[in-house]
Amino acid sequence: MLKTDADAADIGSVEFFKRAKARLNFDVPEGLTDASIIPVTGDAGNDRMIQIVAQERPIRPAAVLIGVVEHEQPTVLLTQRSAHLNDHAGQISFPGGKIDPTDASPLDAALREAEEEIGLDRSFVEPIGYLDLYATGFGFRILPTLARVKPGFNLKINENEVESAFEVPLAFLMDPANHQLHSKEFRGMERSYYAMPFAERYIWGATAGILRVLYERIVLT
Repeated sequence: MLKTDADAADIGSVEFFKRAKARLNFDVPEGLTDASIIPVTGDAGNDRMIQIVAQERPIRPAAVLIGVVEHEQPTVLLTQRSAHLNDHAGQISFPGGKIDPTDASPLDAALREAEEEIGLDRSFVEPIGYLDLYATGFGFRILPTLARVKPGFNLKINENEVESAFEVPLAFLMDPANHQLHSKEFRGMERSYYAMPFAERYIWGATAGILRVLYERIVLT
């Protein structure tokens, strides 16, 4: 019997991390800090938007942590940003933020931000590698770090940055049946974006886009 995309999503924790370790590394892409290098998303409207934004404003290098918690049924650790923030207020996101000059690497920035935002002790985190660079219409160049997270951690929420932290089953997020493709206009061009609603949580935009990249790199064969 032929396997479907939904079957592929249910690969299990051991196989997921095995594939991730084989396919990812810690090579930092030049496009993280070079505005002349435009990350390609495959969506012509989205790529054109990123190109325009790169010409109009300084790029903003950032790093996020895709923490996959190794329960019997793995989950992904997400946050809801505080409503008063200037960027992406109230949205669902990964722990993370801008890369500071004092950060040794994007990985170090992602781990630091996870500690600052939700109190995730890095001793529970096993970094695996970087996903593809992800650019946004706000000028951010986001380098996602995939990591295995051991259960048993205690979180301490920094309410100045996030309202809450929660977990979503990895199987749900890696099932393409839950990947809704929406579109909107940007300066007369149509650009698409993903959304993955889960219960009362509306996961969309860059967060959903990065999760889609994770699916394409690790789950889809």
